[in-house]
Amino acid sequence: MKVVTVSCHVERPLDDRCWRVFNELQALRPHGFEVAALMRPPEPDESETLWLARARIAAARAPFGHHTHWGGAAQARPVGGDPAERVRREAAWLREHGLQPQFFSGGGWYMDESLASALVELGYTDCTGTAFRPDYLPPGAPSLELAEPMWLRVAGGRLLELPATHSLGMAARAALRRRLPRFVHIYFHDTDLVDPRRLRALLIALAAIARRRRPVRLDALTAESETDFVRQLRE
Repeated sequence: MKVVTVSCHVERPLDDRCWRVFNELQALRPHGFEVAALMRPPEPDESETLWLARARIAAARAPFGHHTHWGGAAQARPVGGDPAERVRREAAWLREHGLQPQFFSGGGWYMDESLASALVELGYTDCTGTAFRPDYLPPGAPSLELAEPMWLRVAGGRLLELPATHSLGMAARAALRRRLPRFVHIYFHDTDLVDPRRLRALLIALAAIARRRRPVRLDALTAESETDFVRQLRE
């Protein structure tokens, strides 16, 4: 099975320009892609009312997920405290307001065993793994590297991992090559979309890759009928 799925880390949904271009892209469903929104919950000094209104729009259209920045809007990776506990608090807040995220992605690709166990408790599917190691991470920085979907054994049960395989730039380069992996998960940020050149590159890459891999929603990969998909990729 050869598929491609797409998600966006919606980190600045209260920035009107970022929201406008993301909202338009998600509504467009370019080349058949239903773009999953992995959204960063608001900080105390940000408008909860506006955030919730925009989150509900995104969640009504396509798969919806939870993206955490542990150090605030501008600091993705943890700078102290208990990373898992912050995710639990944010998840409780989302659910109290009627949102039911299915997915999670840790800011700065942060992952540790305690956080993975919390994701099992919350019933999330994780998208924090990557098929590459971001070059800005120092040696030994906690992260999860794998190239294909996989069930992970963690304390409390098992966690389905749907790793990101291609950034926007990597997708644009991959679209020009003859070979692609069987599983392609393209991710980008809402801030990427305000640059017309990057937006154009994304649309060109999606068009090219959609001709070679079947576009699927992120949540199609979590359905019970799709568990064979994970096993097939591991064979």
